[in-house]
Amino acid sequence: MAGNSFGTLFRFTTWGESHGPAIGVVVDGVPPRIPLTEADIQPWLDQRRPGQSRFTTQRQELDQVKILSGVFEGLTTGTPIQLLIENTDQRSKDYGDIAEKFRPGHADYTYWMKYGIRDHRGGGRSSARETAARVAAGAVARAVLGDGIRIRGALIQLGPHQIERARWDWLSVQRNPFFCPDPDIVPAWGDYLDAIRKAGSSCGAVVEIVAENVPPGLGDPVYDKLDADLAKALMSINAVKGVEIGEGFASAALSGEDNADEMRASPDGGVSFLSNHAGGILGGISSGQEIVARFAVKPTSSILTPRRTVDIRGTNTEIITKGRHDPCVGIRAVPVGEAMVAAVLADHLLRQRALVR
Repeated sequence: MAGNSFGTLFRFTTWGESHGPAIGVVVDGVPPRIPLTEADIQPWLDQRRPGQSRFTTQRQELDQVKILSGVFEGLTTGTPIQLLIENTDQRSKDYGDIAEKFRPGHADYTYWMKYGIRDHRGGGRSSARETAARVAAGAVARAVLGDGIRIRGALIQLGPHQIERARWDWLSVQRNPFFCPDPDIVPAWGDYLDAIRKAGSSCGAVVEIVAENVPPGLGDPVYDKLDADLAKALMSINAVKGVEIGEGFASAALSGEDNADEMRASPDGGVSFLSNHAGGILGGISSGQEIVARFAVKPTSSILTPRRTVDIRGTNTEIITKGRHDPCVGIRAVPVGEAMVAAVLADHLLRQRALVR
């Protein structure tokens, strides 16, 4: 199976399955002498960890990370960093009834057609369990970026219900189970998702990631544009079906005058922008403004409502997916999106440093 690695200079490879003994990641390209301990990684994994509210899967995984290599006495050595996360609460018997059936909207059918074999226990490699390894890699990327660059994410839409941007409060994001920046809409979101969950159904979501203090000049023209790499990174997250940068699809409705991010000379000799429709990236290269990206997450495919499908013999049948699943996988996608943005920025930062030496 190809496609398990991501990045160029900052490069990571994830491994493991949802119901295997463990999952993990090997991170390569990290410069030496960067402070890094398990305590620097664990808080980010804790944000993504399942079972923290009634609105996420009740699978109980501590997601305790172990550093197996690449760090000595609290400093990176410049060699590959291997991180291990043990699986401790698998319940594979929940998937026995669907071992020979394809879940609609899931990767079961396509994995079967490509490989002729699939791990039906939670989806194997196609499970969102894999994203814990991405979050661990993203924590290493943050260490490479340093404290100056700040990456934050928020859930801005749950099902059809959008936040009111005038009420945006970053402090609110860590004070509710939805990573929601609009505190006033949280109770309504709770009622909506309770009804979805009790009905055995699911809903989608939209996540926004903002990266601040990104230096200008990151990204390469044509095929290695910064926004192209961000789009690939976010699109690679489980259940993501759409990505936009800056104004995104809404820019199609703007005039050239409205969309232009006008510039003025700054007193410090630099340039200031009067707007940020481009989302901090021009011509595939960072402009120094905030980088803004959003991605849409489809409804969780594993639901209790009977759905029509076929089995591995091509027989028509119905399927109900039991087990413990997120009624909205977009909630826990927030820290995953942050991690992938961190990985892209760390990669391009290292590439830029190599260019100017």
